[in-house]
Amino acid sequence: MAQKQHIILFPSMGQGHFIPFVALAAHLDHLDRYTVTLVSTPINVKNLQSTLPPTSSIRFASLPFNGPDHGLPPNSESTDTLPYHLSLRLLQVFETLKPSFDKLISEITREDGRPPLCIIADMLLGWTVDIANQFGIFHTVFIVSGAYGTAVYFSLWLNLPHSKTDSDEFPLPDFPEPISIHRSQLTNHLKLANGSDALSQLHHRLLPLCFRSDGLLFNTVEELEKTGLEYFRKKMNRPVWAIGPVKNVEYARKEPGISVDRCLSWLNLHGPNSVLFVSFGSQNTISVSQMMELAMGLEASGRPFIWVVRPPVGFDINGEFRAEWLPEGFEERMTEGKQGMLVRKWGPQPEILSHGSTGGFLSHCGWNSTVESLSRGVPLIGWPLSAEQFYNVKMMEEKLGVCVEIARGSSAEIEKSEVVRVIEEVMGCNEKGEEMRRKALELKEMMKDAFREDERFVGSSLKALDEFLATALRKDDN
Repeated sequence: MAQKQHIILFPSMGQGHFIPFVALAAHLDHLDRYTVTLVSTPINVKNLQSTLPPTSSIRFASLPFNGPDHGLPPNSESTDTLPYHLSLRLLQVFETLKPSFDKLISEITREDGRPPLCIIADMLLGWTVDIANQFGIFHTVFIVSGAYGTAVYFSLWLNLPHSKTDSDEFPLPDFPEPISIHRSQLTNHLKLANGSDALSQLHHRLLPLCFRSDGLLFNTVEELEKTGLEYFRKKMNRPVWAIGPVKNVEYARKEPGISVDRCLSWLNLHGPNSVLFVSFGSQNTISVSQMMELAMGLEASGRPFIWVVRPPVGFDINGEFRAEWLPEGFEERMTEGKQGMLVRKWGPQPEILSHGSTGGFLSHCGWNSTVESLSRGVPLIGWPLSAEQFYNVKMMEEKLGVCVEIARGSSAEIEKSEVVRVIEEVMGCNEKGEEMRRKALELKEMMKDAFREDERFVGSSLKALDEFLATALRKDDN
């Protein structure tokens, strides 16, 4: 029996990156044609290994890493465990993994008797292209966020157009279609960026490395994000494959703050499309004052909700939640009246979004959450907080019509009345709400079709994945 070709996957160290990388690894492993190895640092590897089913044959490789050597707390190997400013520090030290990754590829090449077929690296680990070239290995960057949001993010960091004007609104110079960005859609670090700051220099070093890759993989659907995909195809003049949304595997992302059964039992008490799910993801949170107004707005809306509550800005996001951050007696009233369920730290998000009672999702609109919502036909209320989330919301609201933005950033002012108004706009029996639900269901079918296969039809994402693997094999044959 011929030896299987080896595929190496190397995600960035953060929950939002691990999820799609593990899903892609599981898909490749399921094909049973390749040896699949996921690379990370020791604590991450241990956590990932413990969450995969025993039937998985995915291999793991650890690269040595010690946080305190880089000015980080002990056992800090993931952005989820760090405050934002230290998360940025972790990004800056990714490049120190280069020698140990080089050594790993040498060892695999020696053990297998040939180099791996392909290295699939995170966009924040673009320096892996140098090692791939050294060994003659096909190299791709897997961008786990959406194509449109990532294209805007690249354009802003590479061109810094906001630093060349005093206007609050400005165009992007290299976008495939006319587009204007508002200063309020920039993160605080990007607002201050001028090219000479450390974060600008990091982006100017890392992002262009993606264009040196043999191709890009995106966790999106071709039909959903043509504009964003076109941006990258023009920039690099190499293949860009939309292979998503990669299906979540049986992979426990975090221990939920509530059992799935209890959560589903509560949802069963409510009618179809009546429940609002509220969650800001694994790394984001809002301020105390915003939390208060959101709580009052949720109560005043009269609509049932499930809210994954985590400590506000300025506190340890992984710490214990305090009742004082919410209106007095709020949780008791919501529990007694069965209007609301508060979940500490983590909720079983896919199961909640899949339930027929869930009719809306108030989200930070990170790409994993966005895809999980749209693939289940659930419209969104967008509250972007960082990175490309602002542009995910822009696309969903302006181009797709499945989202209404309620606020921007962790310093935005928000009032109870606005919360009530937006919830009613998205979830109410009105023309706008009905239209959003209709469009969200259309996108659900589009995403399902991307992975559909029968004797007469092969979905676009399955085709793209096959084309990617065939291209890697052709390079290997040369």
